[in-house]
Parts: sequence; C-alpha cells; structure tokens
Amino acid sequence: MPILNKFSQFTQDVLDHIIGAEQPKLYYNAQGQLKSVLEKLPQLQQKYRPTPWLSNNHVHLLYFDIIKKKTIKLEYDRIESLTMRDGGVTAIAWYGYALPVDTPTIVIMHTITGSPESMRELVKDLHEYTGWRIALCLRRGHAGLPMPVPQMSIFGSTSDLREQIQFIQRKFPQSNLYAVGSSAGTGLLVRYLGEVAEETPFKAAFALCPGYNTKDGFENVHPFYSKVMTKKLFKAFIQPYQNTWQHTQSVQFVLKTKTLQQFQENYFEMAGFADYESYDQAINPIYVFENVKIPLMILNAEDDPVCSIKNFEPYKQTVQQMQNMVVVTTKKGSHCGYYEGFQTKSWASKLIADFLKQF
Repeated sequence: MPILNKFSQFTQDVLDHIIGAEQPKLYYNAQGQLKSVLEKLPQLQQKYRPTPWLSNNHVHLLYFDIIKKKTIKLEYDRIESLTMRDGGVTAIAWYGYALPVDTPTIVIMHTITGSPESMRELVKDLHEYTGWRIALCLRRGHAGLPMPVPQMSIFGSTSDLREQIQFIQRKFPQSNLYAVGSSAGTGLLVRYLGEVAEETPFKAAFALCPGYNTKDGFENVHPFYSKVMTKKLFKAFIQPYQNTWQHTQSVQFVLKTKTLQQFQENYFEMAGFADYESYDQAINPIYVFENVKIPLMILNAEDDPVCSIKNFEPYKQTVQQMQNMVVVTTKKGSHCGYYEGFQTKSWASKLIADFLKQF
C-alpha cells in the first residue's frame, strides 16, 4: 500500500505540473478582519486543478463563452423592467423569487454584454450552493431592453444601481443582501461600494475577474478578444438603437474604433458626459476602492487574457493594508471560467458562495 500511495501521489504531482495546478495566493492584511474567515474556506488551502483539457487559457475561455453557456438550462421566475428617474430602462431578472421573504438575496452585476441567458450559469450555481434568491441587475441596453434615453455605459451607472437596489429592498425588506460582480460588473460593484462606503445594505461582496483601473485596463486585453468584444458592443448597443443615437454625433467615430480602449475613449457622449476625463472620474472604481468598508473578496487568474493580472500589480500593496479586502489569485482559470473536474463545475462559484455565507 505505501508503494501504491507513493505512485498515486507521483502521478497526481505530474498531472498537476502538466495542467498548472497550484494553491491560490492570498493578498490581504493579516491583522485585518478577514483572517478568520479565510481560514474557514478549504478551497484556499488546496490546489485549484483546472479541467485537464481546459488548462490552456484560450481553450478555457472559448469553452466558457461558446459551449458552456449554451448547455445551462435555467428559466428565470420573472424579469421586471424598471423605469429610472430620467426615463431610462433597466430590469431585474429573478431566480428563487418565491422563496421565503427572509431568504438572503444575491444581487449580481453582469458582464460587459451580459444578459439573462449569458449569466445563467453563475445564477444557477450560486442558487444551488447557497439556496438563496438571485436578483440579476440588467443595465441599460442589455438583453434587448428599450433605450428611450440616449445613454448607456459599458460599466453601468451607480445611480441606476442604487435605484435597482432600492427596488429589491422594497420587494424583500426582510432579506439580507449580498453582491457579486462579474468581469465588467466588478467595475460597477466596486465603484458603488466606494461611493457609499458604510451606507450600503450589502453585508459582503465578491468581485470575479476585475480589470481594476478602467482607464487603462483595456490596454492589456489580448488583441483578438479586444477586437471581437468591440464588435459585440456595436451589435449590442448601437446597431439595434439607431433611432436612439440619431442625434448623438460621436456615434460615427465610435463605430470606427477597433479596440476596447478606443471604444471607451470615444463613447463618453453616449454615456452622458461632455469629455473622456469627466466620464473616467465618474465611473472608474480605482478612485474610490479604498473607501470600500464591507468584506470584499476579489478573484483573478494569472492566465486571464481579458482582465490581465498586470492590472492588479499597482494596487497590491494597498490591498494588503486594507482591513476588509482580500485578493485571491490562481495560476489558471482564464476569464470567469475556473472549471474543474470532468463535469466542468465552476471552482469560482463555490468560492463565491462559501465566502458570502460567512457573513
């Protein structure tokens, strides 16, 4: 038996080396409030082992974006449209709506072109792992929502989010609220948390694969994905709403952009700002992230081709001085995939759920 055990361990070590399995790295203040919480999360004490045939970050991302999203079967309980104070339209997609009124609710802020369909996997996973209600906050122009007001934002609006949160609270005043941002949704999440500081109903939050400083984060996106995602923005927010944008002169310049960075630097008028500097000051989470007061866990993969790990580097020391924040990095995981095992379950979803359940 000892020989078999040694052989088994050797085989596992070889496989771990091949697929790039490593224990997560943690960046946090050891004297802060999260130390005891982190000790209760077994995933952080073990190696993350990506599904063997998905150890390549590009294959992993394409599987997540093209295959996995289409295999998840989930029907939302209802999608409620909301009219914002300025007449713009957002929505809430509910799952677990009929749960007892005091069941906790996870508020999700979606990806750059997110929709109820594209977010089904995260919604399904978080509901299964927690048993809680899910409220997916849809931004302007997403999922084919009408756009009566010529205003949208690839990172969302904190004023819209506040109205959505108030709506959720009116629906379920006895429900504790938690927040999760995915990819571009992390920008909205952290910007909101930094603006309101202690004045938030959220008990804890999780940011999955953020890009950190939105002013230059797009510079580090792999060129292929930058090009593809820019075309997706045209298809999602400009082409279906030609009547909405007919009096917005800068749209013609936006449509000539080839990268995400170029798109962002040119679309500020579409987001409701007179110039890029005003837009950046209003939406960039990095200017306010030190004001975040609730427990916040952030997860990044070192092989993420969209939200590069390079974006984290300038803020590593600041994070380790904060009382309530931890950044978890893994060698593998690609962008928002984090699949493990032969059934390709999300390692990240389990971590999100277990972290939120501590509060």
